[in-house]
Amino acid sequence: MASEGEGEGTRDVTAPPEPSAFHHAYEEGVHAPWDIGRPQADIVALAEAGAFHGDVLDVGCGPGDNAIFLAARGHAVTGLDMVENALSKARTRAERSSVPVQFVRGNALELEMLGRTFDTVLDSGLLHVFGSEMRPRYVESLSHVVRPGGMYHALVWSDKEPGTEGPRRLSEADLRAAFASGWKVRQIRPARFEHMLGGKGYAEAWLVSIERTE
Repeated sequence: MASEGEGEGTRDVTAPPEPSAFHHAYEEGVHAPWDIGRPQADIVALAEAGAFHGDVLDVGCGPGDNAIFLAARGHAVTGLDMVENALSKARTRAERSSVPVQFVRGNALELEMLGRTFDTVLDSGLLHVFGSEMRPRYVESLSHVVRPGGMYHALVWSDKEPGTEGPRRLSEADLRAAFASGWKVRQIRPARFEHMLGGKGYAEAWLVSIERTE
């Protein structure tokens, strides 16, 4: 674990326990199924449509491909994850791409520890990790980093995805309920979450764009 000041573009925000499943996913010789080696296609399309503005936080950035893509488009990007091995991969990929990204180790449920706000926050595959009891805590955490008038974009597994393999599925009603206070849902549309689980290579997903109003 890097402490503040160790490593260029990296500082330690908080040191929560690493859930074993996520920690294992980034161990030597293990390939996380969500690590597709490139940014998610729906996030690329969202960026090309002009949906990202100003300073960007990629919360739950994993190996950093979405963050690197956005930084290459000229955004000042901070990528946050709680698994140091994921951040190590992200730093290596950013250096290889010659793209400046600040990668931060921290807990998505304690984003106030960052001590700053962002114009745009990206969440690719994190929101669906939280069950109904933890989801309000995550949304409250987001309220500390999304500026009033800023946007939160999330790519989450949809209840339209059949079967039970992979993460929990969220419905449109789940999403609207989670952001009912202090936020305005601007868009919820069908999307695809690309993965390495085999089969068709993607899960049915929602692409959500929500404005912070308070």
